[in-house]
Amino acid sequence: MPEEPSVQRNYVWLSGVLLLAFALIAATVYLFVNEPPSTTIEIRPPLPTSTLLPTDTPAPLQVYVTGEVVDSPIALTLPPGSRVEDAIEAAGGPTDDADLEAVNLVQILQDGDMITVPPLDDEVAGLAATPTRNAPRIVNINLAGLEELQTLPGIGEKTAEAIIAYREENGPFESIDDLVNVPNIGEGTLEDLRPLITVD
Repeated sequence: MPEEPSVQRNYVWLSGVLLLAFALIAATVYLFVNEPPSTTIEIRPPLPTSTLLPTDTPAPLQVYVTGEVVDSPIALTLPPGSRVEDAIEAAGGPTDDADLEAVNLVQILQDGDMITVPPLDDEVAGLAATPTRNAPRIVNINLAGLEELQTLPGIGEKTAEAIIAYREENGPFESIDDLVNVPNIGEGTLEDLRPLITVD
């Protein structure tokens, strides 16, 4: 029978192919089963950083100094955090008759304070030397705007506008007495305003 060797070779070849295919399948299954689990990396966005907001710059202080100081009386503009001693020095310093022991030199000032430095023989020196918190604010009529002028007694919107118009036409007031040149301001109104205003 001449075909038996050929059939036998085909059988051996087919068996080899099947065995190789089985080996490949087994290897693939092994690698798949033993593959390490994938690692997921979580990327988190950076935490928001706090932004510092700009702080408002404190407004300068306006105070009024009178009594035993060289430039008395005088309205001053001082930086925030100033003390009584700073105001006295800015007013030219104390006179020889000033009773500085009656003054709290380290007291911190507030806007609108009025400081009276008493003389040595003043019986009420202790009371006079304390900055007056409830004293009316001294208004500089050469610098004040419309709203600030209206805080003065007897000064309404029209009179405040007239004061500003006078400044623009004639320049700054040289004296408090010049205020009578403004319409609607007479001698009586001027006397009421005198302790509350300044031109310096």
